[in-house]
Amino acid sequence: MPRIHRETHRTERIGWLRAAVLGANDGAISVSSLVVGVAASGAPATSVLVTGIAGLVAGAMSMAAGEYVSVKSQEDTENADLGTERTELQTEPERELDELTSIYMARGLDEPLARQVAVKLTANDALAAHARDELGITETLRARPIQAAVTSAISFAVGAMVPIAAAVFAPATQVTIVCAATTILALLVLGATAAYAGNAPLLKGAARVAFWGAMAMAATALVGRLFGAAV
Repeated sequence: MPRIHRETHRTERIGWLRAAVLGANDGAISVSSLVVGVAASGAPATSVLVTGIAGLVAGAMSMAAGEYVSVKSQEDTENADLGTERTELQTEPERELDELTSIYMARGLDEPLARQVAVKLTANDALAAHARDELGITETLRARPIQAAVTSAISFAVGAMVPIAAAVFAPATQVTIVCAATTILALLVLGATAAYAGNAPLLKGAARVAFWGAMAMAATALVGRLFGAAV
């Protein structure tokens, strides 16, 4: 019996990682932009804080709803395709076996071996074989709407706490600068962490996230300065 060699691949965490990174980045950027914009308008500290908290709550709920609807649509499509495949396996088993054989032949197996593999996998779990090799649906990458929604909401809230904490502890006259600097630092860490988890260049990942965060805060600060009113 061959010795089992277990490997861990980054694709196994792509579902929750995507939602977590997107949520944390959006939380930090969105709420810091609100805080910086309102603070730049000259609004009192209480207004700045209330704006940040409201942005946290609204953003977390929006992220959860958006992720759930999006990923649920993907799950519905996957389930519909699996239902169609299940019906075809019951009504046209030979045709489905030929289809699986053709798939393996296209990947480089000769016809006798491809047929043997198709027969063996069909006997073991026909639907799983077709889901994986015909539809590209695997358990690792299956849509999980609840997981995506919860992860997005929590990560958004965590990211949003950075500018809110800065607004709470910074001197009233320095909220804009402290919030912007703290958020950019947090975005650098988030970007580097996401890059590391995905085996991408750390510096490029960190700089990309921080750059767009800085652009968002600069735009809202400009709006606050121009209109000079809390939003």
